[in-house]
Amino acid sequence: MARAWLDARLRRPGSLGAKLLFILTGVGLLGSIAITLLLAAVITPSFNQLEAASVDAHVGRTRAALNENIAKVETAVRDYGDWNSSYDYMGHPTRAFELESFSTLAMANLNVNGMAYVGNDGRIVIARWLDLARQTDRPAMRAQLIDRIRQIDFKRALGTGNSTAFYARVGDIVAAVGVAQVRRSDGSGAPRGYVLMVRQITSQQLSKLLQIGARLDPAQADRPALKPSRSTMTIGVPILGPDGHAVASVSFTVPRDVSTLGTRMLVLAIVGSTVLLMVLLIVLSRTIARLVLAPLNRVERHMQIVTASGSLSLLQGEENRRDEIGSLGRSFNKMLRQLKDLREQLEVQSFALGKTESAVAVMHNVRNALNPISTILSRGLADAPPADKAMIDRALGELARDDIPPARRQKLAAFVAAAIQAEDAARDDRARQLKTGREAMQHVLEIIGTQQAQAHERPPLDTCDVTDLIAQNATIARYSGETTIAFDFPARPWPVMANRIILSQVIGNLFGNAAEAIAAKGTGSGSIRVVVSEDAGVVKIVIRDDGEGFSPEVGATLFQRGYSTRQHKSGGLGLHWCANSMNAMEGALRLDSDGKGHGATATLTLKAAPAQTTRAAA
Repeated sequence: MARAWLDARLRRPGSLGAKLLFILTGVGLLGSIAITLLLAAVITPSFNQLEAASVDAHVGRTRAALNENIAKVETAVRDYGDWNSSYDYMGHPTRAFELESFSTLAMANLNVNGMAYVGNDGRIVIARWLDLARQTDRPAMRAQLIDRIRQIDFKRALGTGNSTAFYARVGDIVAAVGVAQVRRSDGSGAPRGYVLMVRQITSQQLSKLLQIGARLDPAQADRPALKPSRSTMTIGVPILGPDGHAVASVSFTVPRDVSTLGTRMLVLAIVGSTVLLMVLLIVLSRTIARLVLAPLNRVERHMQIVTASGSLSLLQGEENRRDEIGSLGRSFNKMLRQLKDLREQLEVQSFALGKTESAVAVMHNVRNALNPISTILSRGLADAPPADKAMIDRALGELARDDIPPARRQKLAAFVAAAIQAEDAARDDRARQLKTGREAMQHVLEIIGTQQAQAHERPPLDTCDVTDLIAQNATIARYSGETTIAFDFPARPWPVMANRIILSQVIGNLFGNAAEAIAAKGTGSGSIRVVVSEDAGVVKIVIRDDGEGFSPEVGATLFQRGYSTRQHKSGGLGLHWCANSMNAMEGALRLDSDGKGHGATATLTLKAAPAQTTRAAA
C-alpha cells in the first residue's frame, strides 16, 4: 500500500514525496560525485605516477641502448687508432694498407658504413662509404661524409681523451660516429692524425636494438616527447649530438597497461559505490514513505473529507502515536474542535455583520453620489443675483415716465436689456446644475434600488459603454469640490461586459478619490486623463491624475477594509468595495504611483463585449 501510494505521489511534481525523492536523488548525485572525485584524487595520481615511472624506464632503456651502440663504435675506432699499421700508414700512406684495412670485407666485419683517415691539419687521407646491403661504394655519400668531416672540430670533440663517439647527421641519414687519434699500439708516439668510423642507424636496427617496434624520427626535440592516446602512448627519445642538441629521435609506441588498469579500477570503484548509495537511498525512501508520507496522506485525506462534507469530524488513528506525527494529529484535532466552536459563534454574528457592512457600503456610495448635489445647492445659495433688483425697478420706473430725454431713455433700455440677459444666463446655468444634480440623484436612487438584489449574488453582466459612464461621472466630479479639474477621455464608444450601475459607482469612486488627491496637493487645479485600450478580448481603462500620489509601500494596503490615506476620514470602504466589485464582474483593479507628489494611476480591466452584441447595440 505504501509503495502504491508513493508511486502515485511521485507522479505529482508538487507533492512532498516527489520533493523528498528529488532531495534524495540530489543527495545521491552529490554523494556519487564526491565519491568519484575522492577516488579519482586517490587512484588516478597513483597510477599516473606508475605510468610516469614506466615511461622513464622506457626512456632510460632507450638511452642505454643508444649509448651502448656508440660505445661499440668507439671501441672499434680505438682499435684502428691504437695500431702500429695505422700509425705507419699516416706517416707513409700505402696502397697495400688501404686494400687490406679499407676492404669491403673489413668494413662489413666492423659493421660500419664509412671510414676515413684525417691528418692533423684536416687533410683527408682516405675516405670511403660502403652500402653494406649491396656491398658497393656510394660516391655521393662519400662526398657528404667528407663535408661532414670538415665540419668537425676534432680537438674539441676529443677533449682530453684520445677517442670519442657521438651521433651526427651525414647528409640525410643519422649515424653513430667514432673518432680516435692515430697512435702506436702501446699508445706512444705523437698522434699523426685521426681515424673516423661511421655506422648508419636505421629503424630496423633500432627495433632490433630495443626489442620493440621503433622508428627513426627526424624530429629534433632536445627532451623526450609523449603523445598519449586512449590505450597507447608514443614515446620520442632524442638522439643527442656532440653539442647536446638532438639530431633525431627514436619513436616507439607502448600500450598503456598501467593507465588502463587504473581506469578500470576507478570505474569499478565508482560503480560499486554508486550501486551501494542507490540501494541506501531506495531503503531510505521506502522507510520515509512508510513512516512519514503515509501518515501525512491519511491526514490529507481526512482534511479533504472535512472540506467536502463540511463536517468537522476528528482524525482517528494518529493520536496514539508518540512521535511528531502523533503530535500533529493531536494538534489537528484540537484545531478542529476550536473551529467547530468558532463556526457556531460566526454563524450567530455573520447575519448582523453582513447587514452592517452592506449598509455602510451603500451609505459610502450614496455619500459619493450626494456630494455633487450638496455642491450644486451650496453654489446656488451662495451665488449673488446678476443685477441689483432695486436698480432694475428704478430703471423701469424712469422708462415709464414721458419726460425722460432720449439719450437717458436709450441708456436705461440698454441697462435693462443687459440685466435681463444676465438673468437668463444665470437661469440657464442653474438649469444645467440642477440637471447634473438630478442625474446624481438618479444615480443615488439606482444604487439604493439595486443594492439589495446584488447583496448575495454575482451581479448580471451586460454590454455597457465605458465612455458614456466616464463622461457622466466626469460631469459629476467637477462639482465634487472647489478645485478646478480638467478631464481628458476618449470620444469613441468602448463596449464592455459589466454591470452598468456598479461600474458607474466604481468609476465615480475613483474620480472622487482622484479629485481629493488633486485638492490635497494644494495647487488649486489639476487634471484627470482616461485612456482606454483593448487587447486579446480584454479592455483596459487607465485613469491617471496629477494629485498627491502615494508611496509604493502603501500600495499593498490601499485595498484593506477601513484603510484611508486621508487623516480626517474614517472607514475607507471605497477602494475595498471597488476591488471586490471589479472581481465580481470578472475584472480587476490595480493602483500604482511613483511616490508622493507624482500622481497615481488606477487600472481597470474588463472583458470586451462580443462583436455580435456590440453591432446589435449600435
